[in-house]
Amino acid sequence: MRNDRLFGVGVALVTPFKEDGAVDYAALEKLLEHIISGGVHYIVISGTTGEPPTLTVQEKEDVRNFIVKKVAGRVPLVLGIGGNCTNLVAAEVSVINTKGIDSILSISPYYTKPNQRGIYEHFAAVAEASPLPIILYNVPGRTSRNMEPDTIIRLANDFKNIVAVKEASGNMSQIMSIMERKPDDFMVISGDDALTVPMMSVGVSGVISVAANVAPKQCVQMVNAAAKGDFKTASRIHYQLLDLMGALFEDGSPAGAKAALNMLGICSETLRLPLVPVCDAVRAKIKAALDKATKA
Repeated sequence: MRNDRLFGVGVALVTPFKEDGAVDYAALEKLLEHIISGGVHYIVISGTTGEPPTLTVQEKEDVRNFIVKKVAGRVPLVLGIGGNCTNLVAAEVSVINTKGIDSILSISPYYTKPNQRGIYEHFAAVAEASPLPIILYNVPGRTSRNMEPDTIIRLANDFKNIVAVKEASGNMSQIMSIMERKPDDFMVISGDDALTVPMMSVGVSGVISVAANVAPKQCVQMVNAAAKGDFKTASRIHYQLLDLMGALFEDGSPAGAKAALNMLGICSETLRLPLVPVCDAVRAKIKAALDKATKA
């Protein structure tokens, strides 16, 4: 069954921490209300932006359960589950508590650098084990291996519960190849804030966004305008946000997003090693970009 709830702006949610490194649930609730009131269409839990490699299994479960409870069905929830051991990923998705969770976002295997046949077989095993729809996540800048269009299209055709791909290759030729050849009910989602409007001009359905943690209202206005074919408005907002989109990644993500959220009074800048806060020069850039992005 195809998932039609992935249109628009999904937020790759950060995990707020207290100064001592513990999960800050009060700040997490404040962040959830900030983005939901900003009109976001869905939320991604335990994506890369949420620092899941630094959370224990129990912390991940506690954070997920807290979000499910606080969101209370107001927007769909997507849960990140991925890794480079196929058996472990398939086992995890097979026993997942599906309460409150609409879909799974699963990154292409990293570090081991499998070939395209290996990537296909990995996701075939995950799809066969999963009780929920799956969004493929292609981000070769982090995994060191691109998931090529042929592989994505083959998976989309072979598995009805593989419903979308988050495309963060940055390769517009690749994105257009996927759009041209994909099944009609298979969705392509931008994984790059700065490319969302160009990607939507060729039919992409929206974005899983880091910037929407910080400026949800503006990101939603941009994507809604593009979806209506109003690229004049979408482009105007895109350029209003562009400096922020760049600054948030200049000294590491989610360090940039947490710096901006701290400026908004939502959470601290605390990260878990090996991630560290942004430098003072980048913090100043984020402040200027945030002022520009959120001006009336």
